[in-house]
Amino acid sequence: MTTPLKERLRGRSELGVGVLLFLLGVLVLTDALTLDADLTGRGPVGPATVPLVVGSGLLLVAVLLTADVLRGGRGEAEGGEDVDLTEPADRRTVLLLAGAFLAFAVLIGPLGFPVAGALLFWGAAFVLGSRNLHRDPLIAAVLSLLTYAVFDRLLGVPLPGGPLMGVL
Repeated sequence: MTTPLKERLRGRSELGVGVLLFLLGVLVLTDALTLDADLTGRGPVGPATVPLVVGSGLLLVAVLLTADVLRGGRGEAEGGEDVDLTEPADRRTVLLLAGAFLAFAVLIGPLGFPVAGALLFWGAAFVLGSRNLHRDPLIAAVLSLLTYAVFDRLLGVPLPGGPLMGVL
């Protein structure tokens, strides 16, 4: 025997996404409003500005999605990928990728981001099937150095440089 509420919610699983977005928006706004921001030192645009915009956007999307679902709107089924759900997951690839991330986490301290990042990028490409041993390490090194430069130098987010600290 189903209850009237269960009957009305049947086929409207998108409401769960609306609730999740709403709760996430409330969390982001609550955190943004509790930040200690000194307006005299930073001006009108402080550290809470972006979280306030993102949190408000999350609330707006949650309300619009919920209203659409309650009016009968439905999300379209994705037909873009050919995935055979009867086949088991490729656990070897998942475990090797997890190993590459774990190695990155262990090596970032002693080797620094540029070297550990290059090893992560190359390892991920190798695990996912790329076997070009001349191109892949070069691309991984360039990506890692570019990422390091953008975060450490341009954005001011300090990343460990490791032995290359004096060179970079």
